[in-house]
Amino acid sequence: MSQSDQLLEKLEKLTEIGIALSSERDTHKLLELILLGAKEITRADGGTLYSVQEDNTIKMEIIRTDSLNYAMGGTTGNEIPFPPIPLFNEEGQPNLHMVVTNAVLLDSTINIPDAYHAEGFDFSGTKDFDEHTGYRSQSFLTVPLKNHENDIIGVLQLLNAIDSANDEVIPFSTAAQRLTESLASQAAIALTNRRLIDDLKALLESLIQLIATAIDEKSPYTGGHCERVPVLTMMLAEAANRQKSGPFKNFELNADGRYELNIAAWLHDCGKITTPEAVVDKATKLQTIFDRIELIEARFEILKRDAQIAALEERLKNVEAGDKSSNSLIESRLTQKLKQFEDDLEFLRHTNIGGEFMSEDDQDLVLSFGNQPLQIDGKMHTLLTEDEIYNLAIAKGTLTPEEREIINNHIVVTIGMLETLPFPKHLKNIPEFAGGHHEKMDGTGYPKGLKGEQMSVQARMMAIADIFEALTAKDRPYKEGKKLSETLKILGLMCINQHIDPDLFRLFMDEQLYLKYAKEYLDPAQIDEINTADIPGYR
Repeated sequence: MSQSDQLLEKLEKLTEIGIALSSERDTHKLLELILLGAKEITRADGGTLYSVQEDNTIKMEIIRTDSLNYAMGGTTGNEIPFPPIPLFNEEGQPNLHMVVTNAVLLDSTINIPDAYHAEGFDFSGTKDFDEHTGYRSQSFLTVPLKNHENDIIGVLQLLNAIDSANDEVIPFSTAAQRLTESLASQAAIALTNRRLIDDLKALLESLIQLIATAIDEKSPYTGGHCERVPVLTMMLAEAANRQKSGPFKNFELNADGRYELNIAAWLHDCGKITTPEAVVDKATKLQTIFDRIELIEARFEILKRDAQIAALEERLKNVEAGDKSSNSLIESRLTQKLKQFEDDLEFLRHTNIGGEFMSEDDQDLVLSFGNQPLQIDGKMHTLLTEDEIYNLAIAKGTLTPEEREIINNHIVVTIGMLETLPFPKHLKNIPEFAGGHHEKMDGTGYPKGLKGEQMSVQARMMAIADIFEALTAKDRPYKEGKKLSETLKILGLMCINQHIDPDLFRLFMDEQLYLKYAKEYLDPAQIDEINTADIPGYR
């Protein structure tokens, strides 16, 4: 092959490497492409790729020497044991005696035909290496990697060019140097772009987690929810991705898909940042700035006082009439009435706490209490105000329908916020994933009333994750964290009622994801024995 043909072949190879560099997304693989590509077009036996650190040192990223079968760094998994090389000595003087630091400090390519005859450089370490390995380090080509801002971000050093005719070590030619410098320029741009993308990705993730943390910190009752839902969501997604048969055999989750779903899970409640804390933190039915059950307790004290005063007046009247025999009956009636007041107040205290269910009889009882007359300062009132009756009669939880609507509106806000963001193509599904976790398979969910077939699998995964976390969470204002068995029964009933995806629920059960999560995030007391035959909707 003529020299012109060889040069043309190397130029074609340089073009191929440039294209590969522009498409590679993994930094370690990118570094390897740079070094291996440079070795190939120059027929170098070995080489090292360095990166310039912010602390003015040069770190070895990848080392390769073919004849010694020497490979460290990059994707090899072999750690590089050598420490970073300082650009300046302890007195702050530039380290110009080493080739790689010289190339950085003087921003120049250094082409050395034979290290053993080079002047002005310290090759003592190289000679020690040769003595221990039997290798002969000879020709060196050292090229700085400079980005678009003229900052040197790395160094490419090649070792021992091999003659294609006789496989002997020769100096790096001028053509090889030019090709390497061209590759170094492309490599610097590719590395800078990759680092910029990685930095922006890290910034995005930090901002997302910052928002999620702010939401969790906003209320002591939902702390950690935004962090735990992504864990459950990704557990389900990875389990579905592993399936080789069944309803999820065609479900595939690549690196972009994982990243997109994880980000969506972190952002699934971002709209709660606008939800009033008074609603989020409503621990009891009567809580506003304070728990108004205290006002009701004060009114019961008035009832008790009035009953005691009435009993004393009646006894005094009997004494004046010379009738003492009725006093014991008066005292008995007073004791009975005071006991009834205590029982009624205890009922209202218990009702105020809230729970999963309140019967219609108990709601009617609240109304009957509320209509009882109460005289304060000569004016007639009722024992409970209309607003207190309305709140105490809440059938489930601690929120009125109006307050629950405020809470539910967080998902509308979430979708609105996410749809305004200019997500790149590989993150375009985040609004749909995050915005669908309150939809139901039968179309009775909110905010859009979507049915199962209108929802992505990822949104259905997030729905199960959100429910399971909420049921088992031990920091909610109106309940303790449920045990596993009770939680799974509730999920099973939701499956039967077409609220959650039955296939995903079966996968959740089959893979025992509930147990894997519980061992890490639940109190040991919540982890009870599970009899799958008792779980409705399963199998």
